[in-house]
Amino acid sequence: MPNYDMILSRNSYLLSVEMHLFWSVAILYGLSFLLFILYVLMRNTPIGKAATFIMWVAAVFHASLILLRTFEAGRAPFQTLYESLSWFSFSATITYLYVSSKWKGIYVPGFFVSGLSMGSCLYALLSRSPSVEPLAPALRSYWFEWHVTLAFFSYAVFIVSAAIEATYLIIKPLLIRGFADGYGFALDTLEDFHSSSFRLVIFGFPLLTFAIFSGAAWANEAWGRYWSWDPKETWSLITWTVFTLYLHAKRVPRLNGLPASIFNILGFACMMMTFLGVNWLAKLLGIPSLHVYAV
Repeated sequence: MPNYDMILSRNSYLLSVEMHLFWSVAILYGLSFLLFILYVLMRNTPIGKAATFIMWVAAVFHASLILLRTFEAGRAPFQTLYESLSWFSFSATITYLYVSSKWKGIYVPGFFVSGLSMGSCLYALLSRSPSVEPLAPALRSYWFEWHVTLAFFSYAVFIVSAAIEATYLIIKPLLIRGFADGYGFALDTLEDFHSSSFRLVIFGFPLLTFAIFSGAAWANEAWGRYWSWDPKETWSLITWTVFTLYLHAKRVPRLNGLPASIFNILGFACMMMTFLGVNWLAKLLGIPSLHVYAV
């Protein structure tokens, strides 16, 4: 006979360790975010380096948290919204740190990414249940992990791309007026920096495409149909369409400027709507959704 008291005690202990670790991660993201704010205000390169270093420390702690949750749950840690928010912030942070390692003296995009990572962690900690739930029947599919993994990595790429895009839109007019000293940019390097935003979308767009196709295969296996115009499915298609328009705009000379940048930022907004906004609207308005298990 299994010793249920021992099992419950172990699970309670692991959850306690996980919560302390998660709060540590959120605090580290918050500290990094505050340092990035100071960097933006003071234009002090050592502060930017310190903010980035703390993001690295947070990422290491967060990786440990992900591994602990995987061991604790005995499955991939992105079934509930609590788990998804953690994975969302982790993947965005890792993607940013990898991309930013190719820059020298540029730290402004970290302001956006660290703020988003901090907000995601705090939202999970303050409003979602950390309890380990049994795998929902609809999620017991080969396609589920492929779909979620591809979707979140495409989201992470789009977040970093949008951070670069927003930085470009803010810095360029300041640089032209001579007010951007200390941010690590020059007019001859700004466009090369901006081009990385396009390259990221080029990389993320196929991931999103495959995520939608794998999601359709999963839906057919779980519910007997590939597409049902569920709110989350609809918004994922809207997101895909906006990024298609962005890629098209980048190849049209008269649109390859501010219009393309607007499409990129709009694509990020649609992506956030797909990930979180749909859940809120479905609950608020009572809209039927097959994805309510992730709320």
